[in-house]
Amino acid sequence: MGITLHETFSREWIEQAVRRLGEEISADYAGKELLVVVVLKGAFIFAADLVRNLTVPVMVDFVEITSYAGMNSTGRATITKDLTLPVRGRHVLVVEDIVDGGLSLSFLLETLRLRNPESMRVCTLIDNQRRRSVSVDPDYAGIRCTCGYLVGYGLDMDQRYRELPALYELKPS
Repeated sequence: MGITLHETFSREWIEQAVRRLGEEISADYAGKELLVVVVLKGAFIFAADLVRNLTVPVMVDFVEITSYAGMNSTGRATITKDLTLPVRGRHVLVVEDIVDGGLSLSFLLETLRLRNPESMRVCTLIDNQRRRSVSVDPDYAGIRCTCGYLVGYGLDMDQRYRELPALYELKPS
């Protein structure tokens, strides 16, 4: 059994969503500096585009969490690369590629709350509630959907397909 890719969200659709998010976040954080916490590896492309659409000062740091093997959650999240900048007293914006099952994001938010940020919100490119198993709701979402497994624009399956310019749903063929 092979896999086929079905384009679900075009490059243009993504660009419009990122611009809108940049405007919303900039308005909400006017006069404040943001610590943008990018969740690797999937969110790096989205985060780069988002930061360029912000009009508030930002600092950027990266965290890497693993919880997937192939298309399935392992049911356990672990930090494999931690932040280098302190969170205490800062306005933190966690930037995620996709909120799917919610396990990784919930784990990260619990971890960051213990570091005492001034405030903390979540921005995701895709809020996919189809496979949500942990109750977590992003504050900002570029695309809300109930899709299957998505790849492209930084999202992957076993490190493949990140380079695709749009978002594609994987379908068995």
